[in-house]
Order: sequence, then structure tokens, then C-alpha cells
Amino acid sequence: MQNQTLLSVNVNKIATLRNSRGKDIPNLLETTLKIIEYGAQGITVHPRPDERHIRKSDVYELSKAISVEFNIEGYPSEDYLQLIEAVRPAQATLVPDPPDALTSNAGWQLDTHLQLLKTVTKRIQATGAKCSLFMDPKDSNENTISQLKLIGCDRIELYTEAFADDYSTPKRDNTTQSYYQLAEAAHKNGIHINAGHDLNLDNLNYLVKSIPFLAEVSIGHALMTDALEWGLKETLKKYLACLKQV
Repeated sequence: MQNQTLLSVNVNKIATLRNSRGKDIPNLLETTLKIIEYGAQGITVHPRPDERHIRKSDVYELSKAISVEFNIEGYPSEDYLQLIEAVRPAQATLVPDPPDALTSNAGWQLDTHLQLLKTVTKRIQATGAKCSLFMDPKDSNENTISQLKLIGCDRIELYTEAFADDYSTPKRDNTTQSYYQLAEAAHKNGIHINAGHDLNLDNLNYLVKSIPFLAEVSIGHALMTDALEWGLKETLKKYLACLKQV
């Protein structure tokens, strides 16, 4: 029987809503604690340089208040690395986003960024954090696993936009197989597998069944959208049900 896939909730959208009025409604910390109370096993944030949603002050506040896994996503700039060193989260997920990116929209090109990722991974792991790399199967090749081992990352996060886009089309099986192949190869080499981006109640259980060694999913946008209809408590219940062992 496969291990339970954990749910990490990305709370960026809560901060976006708060920031839109310039005050403190909704309160990010209070809402995050409710999300944890309702069953989330992790919390993910992605602070950006312009602080358009999550602010540095949010990161410090959350880190002191939550007991579940804290995952901080970001491009490994000096500011980001210093934040990781100060907060010492359980996990740091590196994404290749430029500062003005609307959302994460690509995986790492390991051939181009090998030395950078090797250096920053060691620096992150020195804080005690697990280091995860955002990866798209279309960018993988025969050298990918050896490069990941050289980098020394603990995990990869499958960038699942293509999976979500193809889920309701005839391409679903082929696309899912490409994710499985990368995940299986990494898993066999001791690298844990996360996934995130455009996962929702329609496609989540299929992904979990297709990749039985999936350790964790990070979901924000769809979950918060669903909460507009069902509320946070019921929405968390629905997402956790999708992740039950099969």
C-alpha cells in the first residue's frame, strides 16, 4: 500500500486578498491556523520581491506560529537565501522565476543552472531545510537524474501545469506517463517527489493514483477558489479525501 500523500496549502491568495484593501482582513495568520486545524499537513508561501502577496513579515510570523511543515518557495536570490537562513523552514522549494513573474511557469533547466543549484542547495541544507527543485518532465533527459544527484537536492516538485491542461484531453495518459517516468527515476535514486500547480478536485486523485510514491502536493489557487463555494473546512475535507490511500 502506498504512503499517504500530504497536503501543503499555499496561502498566497489569502495575502493577496488582504493586500487588496491595505488593511488586515483577512488576517493571514488566523486563517492559516484554521487551515491547519482543518487538516492541512503543511503550509507553503512564495514571497516575491515586490511583496504583492506574501510579505517577509508574514514569513517570520508564520514560522513562529505553525507546527506543520513550512515550505518557502522562491528564486534563489541572495535575499531569498538570507530569508531561509533566518527562518530555517522545514523545506525550501527553488523555482526559476524572474522577479516579475505572475506565477511559477517553468521548471529548472539543469544543464544551464547546475553550478548555481549545487551551491545554493548546500547552503540551504546547512540550515536544516530540505531542498526541493521545481521540475518539468519536458526538460528532463538522460542526464537529469545524475545531475540531480550531483546537485544533492532532497526532493523535486513536479510542475503539473501540463498535466492539468491535458487532463481532460486524449493526451492525458501520455502526459501523465512523462511525469511518472521522471518521478520513478528520481524516487529510485532516493529523491522524494512533490507536485504542484493547477491541481484541483478534478485531477488530484488521478495524479496520486498514477504516481503512488508522491510524498506531497502543494495547492493554493484552486483550493481557495473552491472555498468560496464550500468554505475552508469543507474544502479541506474534500482535498484530503482525494489524497487518501488507494
